[in-house]
Amino acid sequence: MSRKSWSGYAPVEATLEMLASALRDVKGRMRQLFAQERTASNAGLFLDGLLSDEPRKTGWMRSEVVGDPGPWRQQELLGRDRWDADALRDVVCEYAVEHLHDDEAVLVIDETGFLKQGKKSCGVARQYTGSAGKITNCQIGVFATYASRHGHAFIDRALYLPKSWTDDPLRLKATSVPKDAGFATKPQLAALMIARAAAAGVPFRWVAADSVYGVGDIERDLRHLGKGYVLGVGSTHVFRSWGRKRLVAGTAAEIANTLEPSDWKRLSAGEGTKGPRLHDWCYLELADLDADEYNEANQACGRAVCCYGRTSKMENLPTLPPGARRELRLKRW
Repeated sequence: MSRKSWSGYAPVEATLEMLASALRDVKGRMRQLFAQERTASNAGLFLDGLLSDEPRKTGWMRSEVVGDPGPWRQQELLGRDRWDADALRDVVCEYAVEHLHDDEAVLVIDETGFLKQGKKSCGVARQYTGSAGKITNCQIGVFATYASRHGHAFIDRALYLPKSWTDDPLRLKATSVPKDAGFATKPQLAALMIARAAAAGVPFRWVAADSVYGVGDIERDLRHLGKGYVLGVGSTHVFRSWGRKRLVAGTAAEIANTLEPSDWKRLSAGEGTKGPRLHDWCYLELADLDADEYNEANQACGRAVCCYGRTSKMENLPTLPPGARRELRLKRW
């Protein structure tokens, strides 16, 4: 978890004591999850290993850095001891919100891949992951991050299980997947996490996600929750509006190509590995629907177009610096 106020100019000793005190607090909150003191102790050592300076966090290295002769105690914690991972998730969420609470916070939804060589890790398959930029052997996790003016922290997670896994009961049993687990798309996993956050009273005003999550049930659910959102969509996504002075209708790409250069505003999303991450944004109002008016027939209507994707017809827009990402995005509220 990142909190800006921790990175001030306090003496090193005071900062270290603050971090040690926070770590003791976290371990104390986790204690309720374990029936035996031995298991709670192993969990604390596991956490110490993760926070160590070791550049690689293999089982052996995590164990050695905390004084264990081998990885067996940590393997027992992860593979054989009984404790509720979802209960730990709730403890993490409560702790994060306690420190980062902000009614204007944003819930950020995204997935990432974990590269794997074998076939036995739960959910592993050949699938696309942005961490590698290609289809490769990996696991995919969907995550919810709580981001506020105070900092940011993960508060929820879900492992994506491809159909090749959910259609194979023996494979599920071998990796201890719960019997009630079925196939769920990444947007469905995200929708469950958003619903959990709302049910737990997590304060947030906005949800942000890319085009994987930008259509369908998530938008409908957020309207019913009364939350704002900025969701990406593909260039072929269709929008319609009525009752406005300016007609807005067509695919996202078609709408983007009808706009004047002066309609766009260039904003930076920070420095990336290939240079500045610049995006051109434009705001267009559409018919504003109340939550009870939102249904399948008018799901393409909102208060602003959300156009996400690349376009080849950008000759009239100012030239972007080398390495900058050239994407058109129209915010949706």
